[in-house]
Amino acid sequence: MKHIEDLLQSLFVMASMVEARDPYTGGHLWRVSQFSMLLADKGGLPKSEVARISVGGFLHDLGKISVPDAILGKEGPLTDDEYGVIKTHPEVGSRLLAGHPLAALVRGAVLSHHEVPTGRGYPHGLVGDDIPVEAKIVGICDAFDAMTSTRPYRQGMEIGKALNIIEENLGSQFDATFAQLFLQLGRSGQLNGIVGHSEAGIPMQHCPMCGPTIVVTRKHQVGDHLYCRHCGGEAELQKRGGEYHVNSTGQMGGPSDLEPEVDIDLIQELVLLVADHLHKEAAE
Repeated sequence: MKHIEDLLQSLFVMASMVEARDPYTGGHLWRVSQFSMLLADKGGLPKSEVARISVGGFLHDLGKISVPDAILGKEGPLTDDEYGVIKTHPEVGSRLLAGHPLAALVRGAVLSHHEVPTGRGYPHGLVGDDIPVEAKIVGICDAFDAMTSTRPYRQGMEIGKALNIIEENLGSQFDATFAQLFLQLGRSGQLNGIVGHSEAGIPMQHCPMCGPTIVVTRKHQVGDHLYCRHCGGEAELQKRGGEYHVNSTGQMGGPSDLEPEVDIDLIQELVLLVADHLHKEAAE
């Protein structure tokens, strides 16, 4: 059991360090993992599969470690050449997993989450049922989070608009069966506590210059200084009416303040959940 936990933690930490390179994707991996867990459960999959797919949701962007910062953090739409570089990340992620004892658990999600039912996805142009179940699920959740998240060049969409886009693309961009289930989750409000959050009950906080780039974790206390990973601006954490807020101090963070952080507490929580399900499956 402990061996599995250590292996899972190594994967989660690696993925978190990749995410930390882009200030506008704070919480993205956690959100996709949570969406994927809900959708897999809604689809009636066994608990061990639900847990496995949630791990795939957290690790799906592992291959972006190879994407240059200038492309990853570009404040505007990508050129065709830059998009071509982005499109390499599924195969890079799959190669990074090579030799890892738990690679088989997540390779399908990492390698195939940008495949689409019509065969126009990447990297292999898989069609319909040739796409692994975990990739179908993670692909829907990844696209939804991308639509509802703010980037430097556009405001995140309202949940309803993003759901409508998924509905308009049933069977073409998104697997029809799982996308229908995702629409049910979204329209019943079950996604609301995840959208725009970096972990349960804690929404992303806004830098006055850059938007929602400030991540708050459960370890943070009122009065702590937090930093925008995009502009380096400093903000003080406050709480009013039970909700977190940040106020700019007008100061800038130094190099040590802006070092990438990994939320070990959150990772450990995810590790224990997944390891428990995998352990139970092995015991049956």
